Amino acid sequence: MSETAAAPADTWILTAHCRAAVGVVAAVTSYLAENRCYICALEQFDDESTAKFFMRAVFRPEPGAPPMAAIEAGFAAVAARLGMTWMMRPARQPTRTLILVSKLDHCLMDLLYRQSKGDLNMVVTGVVSNHPDLRERVEREGITFHHLPVTPETKRDQEARLWELIQETGTELVVLARYMQILSDELAERLAGRCINIHHSFLPSFKGARPYHQAYERGVKLIGATAHYVTSDLDEGPIIEQVVTRVDHNYKPEDLAKVGRDNECLALARAVKYHTEHRVFLDGRKTVVFLGS
Repeated sequence: MSETAAAPADTWILTAHCRAAVGVVAAVTSYLAENRCYICALEQFDDESTAKFFMRAVFRPEPGAPPMAAIEAGFAAVAARLGMTWMMRPARQPTRTLILVSKLDHCLMDLLYRQSKGDLNMVVTGVVSNHPDLRERVEREGITFHHLPVTPETKRDQEARLWELIQETGTELVVLARYMQILSDELAERLAGRCINIHHSFLPSFKGARPYHQAYERGVKLIGATAHYVTSDLDEGPIIEQVVTRVDHNYKPEDLAKVGRDNECLALARAVKYHTEHRVFLDGRKTVVFLGS
């Protein structure tokens, strides 16, 4: 059971980052305590290489606390003093998520299953595909399916329609669940920090076509998958999660592909979970991911 699914209805998550300085933690925790907010969990990290400070706090207002609107308004002054970028959000509020897929269905169906069981705190706003193959399976789940074919001639119009869908549905997160199209630099920039892709490799190895055949030919001993944020640099975005499995010389390419599918599902599901629970912070070309309570 996820933290958010188990959290009381009045539990909130505060995420914040700013330049590292003395007294940041004290200022935040003191403010919450003064406003009768009980801190259930607190995680923090000071990246000395970038002089940035990151914090995630789970808290709940106790009886007699001010209304949340007042708590947020008051915290704005604290944050301004610290030069802090921050957000407070109900822990149970699901992230509105649009999933993009091509023909391979394993990551898509895994995400939908986990969401249906309450393991992922998200609402699926729709599924977009450049092929019609998965329409029936998606619609059987009661989810809207959008077929947006892509050719060199239609790519710009397709991305314009995709952006319209994101805005129309209030989508907060876009997940590329083996979507076999490269997003334009413009769209990648628009979706910075809120578009997750799964790569069939323990990056940066074995890019391009037939990755598991490449792995077999090289006699690899580890098969991996990497979930990362999308940027204009293909498969070079900040890494959120990586999964590896030990293999040996007995594995044929089709066996490696089976292992790879499992790794892809797990890495992508974990990355989506961390993002929807507001555990991931961008820190330049890398991420800070809080995995505690």
